[in-house]
Amino acid sequence: MNTINIILGVILILTFFGMVWYCVKGYNLMVGFFIMSVLWVAIALIGNAISPNPAIVGKSTIDVLTNVFQTGPENYGKAILVNIFFGAFFGRILIDTGIAATLIRKVVELGGDKPRITMALLCTVTAVIFTSMTGIGPVISIAVIILPIMLSLGIPSPIAMFAFIGSIMAGIFANIVNFKQYQAIFATANKDYASYDYNQYFGFGVIAAVVALVVVLIVANISMNKKKASHSWAASPDSGSATNAPAISWISVILPVIGVVAFKIPIIFGFIFAGLFALVTCGKLKGGFTKVCGMLAKQFADGAIDVAPMVGFLLALAMFNNTATFVAPYFKTLLGGVIPQSALVLCIVFALLTPLGFFRGPMNLVGSGAALLAVVVSVTAWPVQFLFPLFAITTIAPQHLDITQSWVAWGFGYTKVKTKDYMKMSIPTGWIVGIILCIVVYIKYGNLV
Repeated sequence: MNTINIILGVILILTFFGMVWYCVKGYNLMVGFFIMSVLWVAIALIGNAISPNPAIVGKSTIDVLTNVFQTGPENYGKAILVNIFFGAFFGRILIDTGIAATLIRKVVELGGDKPRITMALLCTVTAVIFTSMTGIGPVISIAVIILPIMLSLGIPSPIAMFAFIGSIMAGIFANIVNFKQYQAIFATANKDYASYDYNQYFGFGVIAAVVALVVVLIVANISMNKKKASHSWAASPDSGSATNAPAISWISVILPVIGVVAFKIPIIFGFIFAGLFALVTCGKLKGGFTKVCGMLAKQFADGAIDVAPMVGFLLALAMFNNTATFVAPYFKTLLGGVIPQSALVLCIVFALLTPLGFFRGPMNLVGSGAALLAVVVSVTAWPVQFLFPLFAITTIAPQHLDITQSWVAWGFGYTKVKTKDYMKMSIPTGWIVGIILCIVVYIKYGNLV
């Protein structure tokens, strides 16, 4: 039995590296994870036919197929997709009401003609905005305002793009929609982890967001010292006739987070309440019932379009996550003695391997790292309060700076920045953020182990 497990474990490792190669090449991730799900289910069922697999004992082939290809997407849809859709709906409201654009204009007025100060203020506002917003649509809507402003101030385009993308990454550390996504992945790996909620994570999320933003700004400023100012874009696209959203409406940007953390309200209600608050304070609920209903329907539809590219990917990822539980015994046989049992050693390993979260690599939960999580959970008993932040670090920092990220790829076309110029800043930044935050995790949660 052990020999069979080792052989199957080796085959699984080979397919795992095949998936890493697939991700690095930039091929369609939805298709890739579906193919991996089929391969791993087949390996698990063949292995069980030769020698009983503890993860399959008591289950028929139909039970296994149902768990992977039906139950996985259903549960993921129930737990995650609704949050994503309502988060995207809220993001559209912030854009359509002009709240996001107003905050940016006010920051530019405050920073004046001082490029470094204005860049820092713009990045801070961007990070705050993306603690609630998500999806490529909102990113592009904010980018077409912020990037021309930075470029018109003489900030070189690679640095402007890097600073903007990096500030989004910082905000994502505290983004509740992304938290829900990773929470579902953890719950799939171990049902006991399902009780871990955003309030427990929030303290670390804020620390991580601040650390990430500071590192991004330091790297951007150091890079500016090495480059001459370039005024390739003569002016900001913002017109003087633009109408500012009322100051009272600005708080709507962080209302969902405040509601969840301070008042324990459900996140969907938080998005709806914050969205209605924004619409009311901006005077958008006028023109009659029919017109308002049409506007709300359009905003929800536009939000759904913004996140549509990730929906198929997430459903395929749900299949892959469920499949990982059935092949975990083979990984355990092969790698059980390799996974660190010390909290300090595990933090050091995650810090050193943070770059493997780039290109959807083996440290990335929404890449091939879902399988690694299943292995780690199967061979150790780490508390979720300790393990979740570690995987959040190696997922968020690399992924949201990565050239495979949809809005990063869009940014290259928009700013005409060369990938190598961007990656000279993005990869070191992701690694530095990973090292610092892994130290924070050990100090904050190492005593729980």
